[in-house]
Amino acid sequence: MASVSFHNIYKNFGDVKVIRCISFDIQDGEFVVLVGPSGCGKSTLLRMLAGLEDISAGEIQIDGRVINEFESKDRDIAMVFQSYALYPHMTVRENMAFSLRLRKADVRTTEERVTNAARILNLDKLLDRFPRELSGGQRQRVAMGRAIVRDPKVFLFDEPLSNLDAKLRVAMRAEIKALHQRLKTTTVYVTHDQIEAMTMADRIVVMQNGIVEQIGTPLELFDRPCNLFVAQFIGSPAMNVLKGTVQGGYVHALETKWQINSNITTVSEGQQVYFGIRPSDLSLASSGIAAKVVVVEPTGAETELLLQIGEQSITLVMHGRTSVNPDDIVYLQFDPNKAHVFDLSSEQRL
Repeated sequence: MASVSFHNIYKNFGDVKVIRCISFDIQDGEFVVLVGPSGCGKSTLLRMLAGLEDISAGEIQIDGRVINEFESKDRDIAMVFQSYALYPHMTVRENMAFSLRLRKADVRTTEERVTNAARILNLDKLLDRFPRELSGGQRQRVAMGRAIVRDPKVFLFDEPLSNLDAKLRVAMRAEIKALHQRLKTTTVYVTHDQIEAMTMADRIVVMQNGIVEQIGTPLELFDRPCNLFVAQFIGSPAMNVLKGTVQGGYVHALETKWQINSNITTVSEGQQVYFGIRPSDLSLASSGIAAKVVVVEPTGAETELLLQIGEQSITLVMHGRTSVNPDDIVYLQFDPNKAHVFDLSSEQRL
């Protein structure tokens, strides 16, 4: 196990700045997820840590040692790719043992490590099969097993579940998290899926346009996003955001008054702001803010309502089921302590 540190990291492709002055630390044994929209630089940052991309400026350290000039094979890391990257002509056993054979490990050590990894990942009965004889989830487990047998200081995962169907993705998510809890190996995981990030991470690094927007635990990012981008990126469905003006403890938006938390002391009268409320923090009531029902989406345990107030759409998520129908007029209420307010110009949290 090992700690990882990024210090003032830059990465340029010609005149294009892909990574811009990124600095943060990953603790020994921590599971950190890099998340953000496509093109934000998260995979490039991971590849620089792996030694697959050169660093334009800055330092990357593993256990306090600067590894900028180290070859990938000398960094004591193991990477699991999106595409599995298995050798089609090798059996599962041979794929998992390949990196140890390259290191000229003795036969007994190789067999012990492959057997142990296969047991952890429930691959015992598949060791003599070829990749073409496996499902997508089984192939991904083989790729993980190939990483485990190396007993690296750091595991790197580059969107490993994006090729799997929804049900299998959920199952593999749990398997990877359980694997980390068992092995306690420092893990850096890249995804664009914020649900994966929320359910798996000890801490999440939210990136946009080559910079870090916020770092924190999943609940810290959900409850106190530092800016509008993080607020709308973290959480599904996305946070409802309205543009309005602060007047007398309310945000006036869509010809309606939205009460804000009285503890927010950084707002001033007449200030232009964004008002945010999560869909799960809205509820139906006998009176309150009027809205028109547009779509009702029952999912079993929950029901999602798409509502309209003036020209803007609002989402509400409620537990259980509802008798409301499209075109009905309903009334909304919410706890002002769960409202979020962001400055209109800077988009920073107030």
